[in-house]
Amino acid sequence: MYILFEGIDTCGKSTQIELLAQKFKDIVVTKEPGGTAFGVKAREILLSDSLSSKRAELLLFLADRAEHYEEVIKPNKEKTVISDRGFLSGIGYALANGDFDFDVLLTLNKFALSNHFPDKIILFLTNMETLTQRTSEKELDGIELRGLEYLINVQNKMHERLQKLGIDYLEIDATDSIENIHQKIVSYLEL
Repeated sequence: MYILFEGIDTCGKSTQIELLAQKFKDIVVTKEPGGTAFGVKAREILLSDSLSSKRAELLLFLADRAEHYEEVIKPNKEKTVISDRGFLSGIGYALANGDFDFDVLLTLNKFALSNHFPDKIILFLTNMETLTQRTSEKELDGIELRGLEYLINVQNKMHERLQKLGIDYLEIDATDSIENIHQKIVSYLEL
């Protein structure tokens, strides 16, 4: 089973993935970008926000996604693979940049993933108050420096598009307690 944990920065995805990895030793944990050797290099470029072309940024994300699918997802198709981010984030960020059409993005992502979308998606939704508090406690990367309104817009784009994709999903209130969120996820995944 291929499962995406999606949401904007500081919403608690990584914390929940870590809890699952501690509880279920046989799951494969990965991330986009950064789940492959190429992804590590791509992540460095992307998080520095150094590309002036949003098309170049999109294509780098897609290249990472294709490599990630071939190196991590496909070889582990008989296992439970949990990815910290994936194509839904890619679509959300691209739409928030305002230069791309949803249908084109969907086609490009299908191509990158060899027509293999995840079996389940867990989408973490936060609010401006929690986002403000959590981002004030960390050093921001280049994408986060685009602003909190931008991040909320990305979240909204992910949420809107997820409802149209026909993929089984769970919405998580990222302002809830870590333990409550963990229990909801375990129940949903039935691991």
